[in-house]
Amino acid sequence: MTEDATPERLLAGELWWKAGVVYQVYPRSFQDTNGDGVGDLKGVTARLDYLAWLGVDAVWLSPVCRSPMADYGYDVSDYCDIDPLFGTLADFDVLVAEAHRRRLRVIMDFVPNHTSEEHPWFREARASRDNPKRDWYIWRDPAPDGGPPNNWISNFGGPAWTLDPATGQYYYHAFLREQPDLNWRNPEVRRAMLDVLRFWLDRGVDGFRVDVIWHLMKDESLRDNPVNPDYRPGEPEINSLVQLHSADQPEVMQVIAEMRAVLEEYDARVLIGEIYLPLERLVAYYGVDLSGAHLPFNFQLIQTPWHAESVARLIADYEAALPAGGWPNWVLGNHDQPRIAARVGDAQARVAAVLLLTLRGTPTLYYGDEIGLSRVPIPPERLRDPWEHNEPGRGRDPERTPMQWAPGPQAGFSTVEPWLPLDPQAQTRNVEVLRDDPASILTLHRRLIALRRDHPALSIGAYRAISASGDVLVYERLHGDEVVRVALNFGHEACHVPVPGEAAWEVMLSSAGGRRGEGSQDGRFALAGDEALMLIRRAPAANG
Repeated sequence: MTEDATPERLLAGELWWKAGVVYQVYPRSFQDTNGDGVGDLKGVTARLDYLAWLGVDAVWLSPVCRSPMADYGYDVSDYCDIDPLFGTLADFDVLVAEAHRRRLRVIMDFVPNHTSEEHPWFREARASRDNPKRDWYIWRDPAPDGGPPNNWISNFGGPAWTLDPATGQYYYHAFLREQPDLNWRNPEVRRAMLDVLRFWLDRGVDGFRVDVIWHLMKDESLRDNPVNPDYRPGEPEINSLVQLHSADQPEVMQVIAEMRAVLEEYDARVLIGEIYLPLERLVAYYGVDLSGAHLPFNFQLIQTPWHAESVARLIADYEAALPAGGWPNWVLGNHDQPRIAARVGDAQARVAAVLLLTLRGTPTLYYGDEIGLSRVPIPPERLRDPWEHNEPGRGRDPERTPMQWAPGPQAGFSTVEPWLPLDPQAQTRNVEVLRDDPASILTLHRRLIALRRDHPALSIGAYRAISASGDVLVYERLHGDEVVRVALNFGHEACHVPVPGEAAWEVMLSSAGGRRGEGSQDGRFALAGDEALMLIRRAPAANG
């Protein structure tokens, strides 16, 4: 492993999670080592050299705690153990040690909003109305007509309340009925869950991505949510109501501050919050005086139209909304959203990579995006996602398919048929084929990450908007005397990008490959359709 792959290369005084790149792994789909068709922790460990080669700084693991897998790990039955599907606590400890040996950080998924219905806490809670654990969950008597206590809808469709016949009360679940919500107003719940954080921090975990963090607190009176007047048939059923009372309650900020305080007991740990909210609410999760999440996940690029002016407006609005000292972050895809190549096409996926890795803030790269994985067809008989079964067409299986490592059977992921299908192009769209191809999308990602490593302007520099006209977005990153200009063509037609004439500019990188070192012609650069260019100019040193 080369020295430049280590976090020590980050600038002095800058936290690793600010200057670094986070890489999300969906463990079920990364590498299978025991021949059951499902990825495991030993598989992640076996691929750490690849992540070090790619140049990322941290690996975020989607849930690996013990679970009956009703929602593939997001229904936890034991927060302090590893599910046998993925391995053992000893396997996890080896993974952390080997990652740290390669100077890679490990971020765990923490799922505090709900447990599995098989968690011992819930089994106790549903045993009787007067069980000491009853108030650890949200129970209510039926409405006068015998129906649910209010009109809240599950995020996976259908009612958010399930009747427990034995005790005659309903329990609340924001997602599946197998995922009862914890009552975070109960101080015992809070203490227990904060102890879970300490359990993993003591094992060397470098931070947490907190699942649906904006859901943790609900309206104390459980008032009905208002009807959404803008709802259109065909949208997910959850959109038919405005989630005014079922999420994003003011009291959640105190809960997040308590989580953050636990992390502050340890050195250089990061708290990341999953938050699907408009910008003005998203940035509130940095907390008062930045006492909340270090990085409230910014998913706006996933939801914004793929046009130069729309993206430019988003960047400007986000930068303006950030609290003083709040560090930005950007995401193009994850395990819940269609892959970027599926949304914008193969050519624009290269432009998207340049955008993600040159904006100001911490980028999170989703596994497989670096090899151009797109929407993988899933035959009906192989659909696994419970959301798909509740609301057909909403399933997330296509973005959770196995990583493709090499040509040959099962693309190097497993020795047997994987739990989800491979990309039909797996024999050519894999790491082994792409890593030595200078024109591949994998090479593009590695070069972009290396440029972030080598140029402070890209990792911690300021952002300056230049222009957004037609299909072309131009901005600059600046640090000291270093200026990097980024030009992104969101369209298919060639054009030219002007540059200021007071200094020489040259090409650092083209998303199409080649052109490195090329200078301007008549004060401008040619920009092909579906191309992104990175240009560098070093301002002349001041006289003195």
